[in-house]
Amino acid sequence: MTAEATDEWHGWRAAAAAALYGPDGFYRRPEGPAGHFRTSVHASPLFARAVATLLCRVDEALGRPARLDFVDMAAGRGELVAGVLAALPAEVAARTRAYAVEVADRPGSLDHRIEWLPEPPARTTGLLFANEWLDNVPVEIAEVDSSGVPRQVLVRRDGTERLGEQVAGAQAEWLARWWPLTGAAEGTRAEIGLPRDEAWAAAAGTLERGLAVAVDYAHSAPSRPPFGTLTGFRDGRETAPVPDGSCDITAHVALDACALPGAVLLTQRAALHALGLSGARPPLELASTRPAEYVRALAGAGEAAELTAAGGLGDFGWLMQPVGIPDVLTQAQGTPAD
Repeated sequence: MTAEATDEWHGWRAAAAAALYGPDGFYRRPEGPAGHFRTSVHASPLFARAVATLLCRVDEALGRPARLDFVDMAAGRGELVAGVLAALPAEVAARTRAYAVEVADRPGSLDHRIEWLPEPPARTTGLLFANEWLDNVPVEIAEVDSSGVPRQVLVRRDGTERLGEQVAGAQAEWLARWWPLTGAAEGTRAEIGLPRDEAWAAAAGTLERGLAVAVDYAHSAPSRPPFGTLTGFRDGRETAPVPDGSCDITAHVALDACALPGAVLLTQRAALHALGLSGARPPLELASTRPAEYVRALAGAGEAAELTAAGGLGDFGWLMQPVGIPDVLTQAQGTPAD
């Protein structure tokens, strides 16, 4: 890398896109995301089983079609899609066509039934599931200057920042609707989620019938963070978001802005409870009558508790976008995402 390249200024969207998805980007590294941070998929196989249950509910709502599609967006190294296939009843698995959507190369050991694609397939019928995808769709950052004007934040590859031009056009319109900065103090920041709205609409638009689900760190209009959420992750730890390809660059998602008509916003806790996942401890008498079963149940309860914990994974937002089918999680409908 030359000094000239280091000194170039870019908007955060372009800088993060190159750092994450460029030829030497973070998401193309051989260790994969699991080498740097832990998602619900990595926390417990119970998560994949819950998604398999959701796919079965979608299958029922679709009338058990001859072909049932499952699309795993931002598939990492295929951990979720492989877990879902393994958890499906044999009859459903036989009709399921599985797709992993990811920029990295296909792992050599991946189940041959899984098709590996750089973009979601068109005209699918089934479930499109995006776990921690939208937070890595890069966005521009706006910051209020000393005159109260929101300006685009520019960044160099070494992480140095400065303010650029005033935010205008569609980006300004998005801010005014979803993250108003009028009257905000100098230094107040916002993450302009327009690219995520567009990415989600495009992904959900590939479904002819079924359900699209986005799961992510989220916030809603009444509780936008005043200084934004842009951060980095490397080797399991939070770090400065330096766009040089050495770390993940992520920001929480305004899921309420992404939601299309008919969408339902839930917490992960509410969604997983509706799918039958509970962190309740097994009855103590089981320890004396069937101790091995008790130990397994206790371990499962601990994993379920982590997936649904307040202040942790349980607070993630689930954006449920039905396409031509009714809501399949009516028990949890209406629960707020934050």
